[in-house]
Amino acid sequence: MKTNPYIFFDGDCREAFALYEKLLGARVLSLMTYADGPEPNPGMMDKVMHGRIDVGGTIIMASDAPSDRYDKPAGFTLNVDTSSVAEAERVFAGLSEGGTVRMPIGETFWAERFGMTVDRFGIPWMVNFEKPTE
Repeated sequence: MKTNPYIFFDGDCREAFALYEKLLGARVLSLMTYADGPEPNPGMMDKVMHGRIDVGGTIIMASDAPSDRYDKPAGFTLNVDTSSVAEAERVFAGLSEGGTVRMPIGETFWAERFGMTVDRFGIPWMVNFEKPTE
């Protein structure tokens, strides 16, 4: 059994996937629009009905929700574990651009860098570069 996060966007799924590709080195595996579906949704034809993106071996699925079915994301946060301080700061800056910083990136008792932000698409993220364990 496997679980994968499924994110609903408010019409900007394609743009979010493009950012995640550039910033996180993710790879878009599939992108199907409402026009590709069996029952086209007027006004949503160019929007993403279903997409899959590979982020470091984790598959995230997503789509653009019709406006009457969209709820602002709540109750979850996506975590990115990075491999260096520089990478953590780069990723945090990219995800924070146009978004809202919840906790500025900095050193904590468990991490050389940790921060929390909500990206410009409304998706909450934690960026983490842990301290070496003994």
